[in-house]
Amino acid sequence: MERGPGPARYGLPTGTGGVGHDTTKHQLPSYSFGKRTGSLFTKDCSPGPGYFVDPKITRSGADGTPHYSMLGRHKDLNMFKTPAPGTYSPEKSHPPNETHAPSYSMGSRTRYRKRDAVPAPNSYSLPKLTGDKIPSKGASAAWTLTSRAKTGGFADDLAKTPGPGRYDTTDPSTYKRKAPHFSMQGRSYMPGGEGDYHDQ
Repeated sequence: MERGPGPARYGLPTGTGGVGHDTTKHQLPSYSFGKRTGSLFTKDCSPGPGYFVDPKITRSGADGTPHYSMLGRHKDLNMFKTPAPGTYSPEKSHPPNETHAPSYSMGSRTRYRKRDAVPAPNSYSLPKLTGDKIPSKGASAAWTLTSRAKTGGFADDLAKTPGPGRYDTTDPSTYKRKAPHFSMQGRSYMPGGEGDYHDQ
């Protein structure tokens, strides 16, 4: 008996699209998007949407109105500068025909010189007035406290005997009747659970 291919081996043509469409059915018109064509000009000189148009440029050319700008102040070339009226303070001066007490001011520190290298007042120190090393006065007797001696002191243990804490207490079982002693042995097996018992 000859065996041929099954029904799944044959495929009917598609009913959608334009490629491989079934010829026995009516096909509607289909449209496709073509590729981008190349530039028709050697240089694309058209501006895009973000092109900024200078407001000075009009359709007839550049704007012809004059433009002005503000620059910084130039440096004064004159060496002598006359003071302004607000520089003077005549109210601070004393009247010339009246007598007044002399006034003094404190000037700035003068320039340091090598011959001015003298010690400051705080470089000198007076001798002490207490203690035994006073050159111009007689010193009183002075005593010092020494450290505690290890031998010969009041805390020195001359007998070298042990204290009460050096002895251990005696067990009463040594001189009295010894009472019986009991111990608890460890468990040697695991007890069974509820499932280990059978009620019959």
